[in-house]
Amino acid sequence: MWMRPGAFARYGSEEPAATNMDISTGHVVLSYMEDHLKNQDRLDQEWEALAAYQADPCSTIVANDPGNARKNRYSDVLPYDHSRVILSSTTNVSNSDYVNASFITDHDPRNPAYICTQGPLPHTVADFWQMVWEQGSVVIVMLSKLTENGTAMCHRYWPEEGSDLYHIYEVHLVSEHIWCDDYLVRSFYLKNLQTNETRTVTQFHFLTWTHLNVPPSMKALLDFRRKVNKSFRGGSCPIVLHCNDGCGRSGTYCLIDMVLNRMAKGAKEIDMAATLEHIRDQRMNMVATKEQFQFALSAVAEEVHAILKALPQ
Repeated sequence: MWMRPGAFARYGSEEPAATNMDISTGHVVLSYMEDHLKNQDRLDQEWEALAAYQADPCSTIVANDPGNARKNRYSDVLPYDHSRVILSSTTNVSNSDYVNASFITDHDPRNPAYICTQGPLPHTVADFWQMVWEQGSVVIVMLSKLTENGTAMCHRYWPEEGSDLYHIYEVHLVSEHIWCDDYLVRSFYLKNLQTNETRTVTQFHFLTWTHLNVPPSMKALLDFRRKVNKSFRGGSCPIVLHCNDGCGRSGTYCLIDMVLNRMAKGAKEIDMAATLEHIRDQRMNMVATKEQFQFALSAVAEEVHAILKALPQ
């Protein structure tokens, strides 16, 4: 696959980004994380409380509508009515406003930071691109392979070469760049054939994190996150995050990213469990296992440690 010279030069550095995190807050957060990670009982209790946590409101009336059932990859992972992404039904391939996707906001409910969604099915690819187009998203983070151990995780929603048409959205593969064994980056031109507008969308694809597990390399995931955020540069539209179900791996990535972004903006206190509850208020089952929650704690501690090391002492 060809690549424009210099097309990815801006992703080169893997140093922690500039941050407003102050040193004392960094050390407080590090000791909080390390205490959690050393104290298995405390971690177990926290995870038990998280497992019992009930979001409210939690109705899924639209997702459970018989007409929408075939659009859900899993019948037990559904978007809540209050936080679901609503498509424009007038331009939809099946005149529907439903997609299995949820807005995830941090502080500002009017500006979602993420859209967490399932890996598209063969018949929901046009819905996926419609969502990307209508929400103005320019970054997609894909955390699963297309298949794992013979099980379909996600339908290929982009052309292997050249361009493909998904209803009124033409997707052209511009470049594919393999960064390392753990991830690659693809660049697409996305064109709306109704309006003739085009925009560039970048997909960051992490390859070595399997369903219900944690990534084999924490460093690789943290490097990957830095590359995503360097490309995104605090854009105002949501990052589209997906794995197979849009909750296990997607929820873990979302939790790590949200907490680290809060710290970079100078937050004085970090509570991982409370942050996860806030995320689970917006999409069910976010962070699937205790191991994934523990990984999120470790990853935040690791990145804070790297940031503190890079700060002038």
